[in-house]
Amino acid sequence: MKDMEADLGLAFKALADPTRRLLLDQLRRRDGQTLGELCGNISMARQSVTQHLDVLASAHLVTVIRRGRERLHFLNPVPIHAIGERWISAYEVPRLETLSAIKHQAEDSAMTNSSLNIPSYVYVTYIQASAEDVWNALTDADISARYWGHANISDWQPGSPWEHRRVDGSGVSDVYGQVLSADPPNELVITFEDSDEPREHGSSVVRFRIEPHEGIVRLTVRHENLPNLDMRNGIAQGWPAVLANLKSLLETGAVLPTEPWNMPVGEHS
Repeated sequence: MKDMEADLGLAFKALADPTRRLLLDQLRRRDGQTLGELCGNISMARQSVTQHLDVLASAHLVTVIRRGRERLHFLNPVPIHAIGERWISAYEVPRLETLSAIKHQAEDSAMTNSSLNIPSYVYVTYIQASAEDVWNALTDADISARYWGHANISDWQPGSPWEHRRVDGSGVSDVYGQVLSADPPNELVITFEDSDEPREHGSSVVRFRIEPHEGIVRLTVRHENLPNLDMRNGIAQGWPAVLANLKSLLETGAVLPTEPWNMPVGEHS
């Protein structure tokens, strides 16, 4: 509880500054921006913007991923979600969801997927478990069946196929792909497909990064090369739910009372 209160305190402190809120707004509109791109819309020295980003990263509101010499910045909604769960969810969710749906429908009607540069989706969660436990939860068929409702099946060797198979006995795999790289218990990279139809720019790719963090584990999931906005919106709902269930299973031994694993993927939706 003390750690949770400390994290919320950091989030509130970070959100109190209008410049930092502006940076989060920029990342909400287009995730994965470099420092130069973020500075382009703010009349402020690069050093000052860097300091603001460091505060946001310390509050876990922004995740920084290196790509060569560049640092890409991704919005991490976990702390804001925690604030919503504590003070909003129990009271106003139905009304707020209705208003949000109306807003998004209006925005979607104003633009088409073809006009968008679909950004990668990044989600970070912190789990009180070992890196080996998290790796096993991602790759063990029996464990993944418990928190995801599908069994992840493969020998997890680079080049091998993998399947996301239903546990109803039908033998149907709703998602499948290929293992691109595996470095247990640190990183797993897989393709992520739900159709045999070829895509112009290839399959989407999921990268799981498992890192020690202050006595616990930080799991970063990056889903990239997304074909359209529909799929990104789908996984933006699905990944947080699936990973919350994984976290619950590893930390408490039990899955959540709801069924968060029905993640819409929609490679070709």
